[in-house]
Amino acid sequence: MDRLRRMAVFASVVERRSMRGAAAELGLTPSAVSQHLRQLERELGVTLLHRTTRKMTPTVAGERYYEGCAEMVRAARLADERLAELRDELVGELRLAAPAGFAGPMLTGPLAPLLAAHPRLRLTLVLHDENIDLIEHRIDVAVRVGTLDDSRYVARRLAEWRAVLCAAPGYLAARAVVDSPDALGALDWLLHGRDAGTIELSGPDGATRRLRVEARLNANSMPAVREFALAGLGVALQPEPEVRALFVQGRLVQVLPAWSTPPLAIHAITPRRDPQPAKVRAAIAAFRDYLAH
Repeated sequence: MDRLRRMAVFASVVERRSMRGAAAELGLTPSAVSQHLRQLERELGVTLLHRTTRKMTPTVAGERYYEGCAEMVRAARLADERLAELRDELVGELRLAAPAGFAGPMLTGPLAPLLAAHPRLRLTLVLHDENIDLIEHRIDVAVRVGTLDDSRYVARRLAEWRAVLCAAPGYLAARAVVDSPDALGALDWLLHGRDAGTIELSGPDGATRRLRVEARLNANSMPAVREFALAGLGVALQPEPEVRALFVQGRLVQVLPAWSTPPLAIHAITPRRDPQPAKVRAAIAAFRDYLAH
């Protein structure tokens, strides 16, 4: 690394034809520039510069060596420019992971306008209901719902969704009236893998209940659980925004509406805490705005 620094100093001296000019450009003292040059010539075993009291010109060897040094400096500047572009502009590939249930408006809503506004931005989606390794799969940002169980990553809360107990009207009509948490144990439960068979409820006047229920069906996909609820096979815990239209249509009804379950937190996860490039910052902001509305 010291050699590369000395090469950059030499290139600046040749371009400025002056140690003082190079020192001003590089933020060094003239004596420091001179020391770098002497050390470089000792390492190479050749004289690179003709020095006089009036000017400084490269030797034949120095002219040839300068070409390589100048190319190295240009490559370093180009690397800096490309990095600044990625940091400050929405360009390149954005690799985003999300639950499979997000396929559809939950992804197109925030991301389609982003892609339309930035033609040089490319999107690769990895839809998976299991929490995949972000580093192994080169994921820039992941959207995750519910409890976070991996402290290696940096989480930014995007929103909270109310979770509701729901079932098909026909399923409830064939059973005894469910008017208290005590009646829930007799129902068939359709659980998402994260639910783990434990249901926490908060009710009127600050009442709380914690129930252990046995799953008749357990799936790692929230939409799959919802489809079995629509088929009349049991009670499911679902994000309220995703079943709101089904309530309006009468295809699902809420069970024990006076009782609520803990909200489902939605987070944006990044592999590290370093300053994120513009494409990641913009994607996180787009999700936050979309979910807020």
